[in-house]
Amino acid sequence: MGRQISQREASARRRAGGGLPTEAVDVAVILFIAIAFTVGGMSGAAAWAMALLFALSSVIAIVYLRFDPHVAHTASGFTFVRTRRLTDGSLARILCTRGVYQSATYLDERRFEPVFAYQQGFSVVFDAEDAMRAVSGHGISRVLALGGGGYAWPKYALTEHPDLAMTVVEIDPEVTSLARRLFFLDELEHIAGARLQLVCDDGRAVLERGAAEGMTYDVIVNDTFSGAEPVRGLATIEAMHAVRACLTLGGIYITNVVSRGEGTDVTFLRDVVATLSAVFAHVWVLPVTEELFAGEDNYLVIASDAVYTWPDVIPFDQEFLGEVLGD
Repeated sequence: MGRQISQREASARRRAGGGLPTEAVDVAVILFIAIAFTVGGMSGAAAWAMALLFALSSVIAIVYLRFDPHVAHTASGFTFVRTRRLTDGSLARILCTRGVYQSATYLDERRFEPVFAYQQGFSVVFDAEDAMRAVSGHGISRVLALGGGGYAWPKYALTEHPDLAMTVVEIDPEVTSLARRLFFLDELEHIAGARLQLVCDDGRAVLERGAAEGMTYDVIVNDTFSGAEPVRGLATIEAMHAVRACLTLGGIYITNVVSRGEGTDVTFLRDVVATLSAVFAHVWVLPVTEELFAGEDNYLVIASDAVYTWPDVIPFDQEFLGEVLGD
């Protein structure tokens, strides 16, 4: 028997546009016939005005049905959410701030899988669980995620790992509200229950408070941006000392770093690696290949005081290191 579509999924598809092609065509045909009869009884300026009104209404209807646009004012400025049909025919809802894609979600049964390759790449940390157990006697059970956005990776990690507990820090309540309404965060909260804790606060403040209070996590994930700009306050050496204090023995820190100049400028990557190298015993750089949304290059930078093995690591030497970032 084929998989049944839940009421939630059906509703999501209706909201996405693209899920109603037949109804859209029917509406367009009915409107066209009605306008044709109306215009047929008119002449001159009145007929042209009615035709123009019909054309404008048709354009608005097509845009709404195809892109399902939403606009919100967030701390980073106006944020737009639109729906896009991908090359495989599936629909993805995309969150965009200052012209930069911040997060996305599928609208079908894959709604808990990340659309962006780098977000799925965060799950590479689970490949180190066996090695972590050898170091600390436990695997990955507690995660701190800095930056909520569309909550793409928390959705994936919490549904794939039923024993995992995660605290997600998002500074902007409007972004979390968007995620609940449009990115299935409400469904994740229902599924994860007490395993998911949402914190509306500044990530740096959470780290410093956690370090002072002895809060520890097995993994800390940093995916914080304001538009295209990384949150510098979460990349400095002072912030990394707080990160290290919040990690358990053998704990892992992983952050997303984006290039500039269509991949030609990796200055920030070099600075992040230099900063982490000044705090942690080991630092690794992993490239991410983005198939669907090509643009700038993404790199996952991992740091730990324990030795781990990762696939496709980019080797670097002292000459690669940039400046150590400070407050």
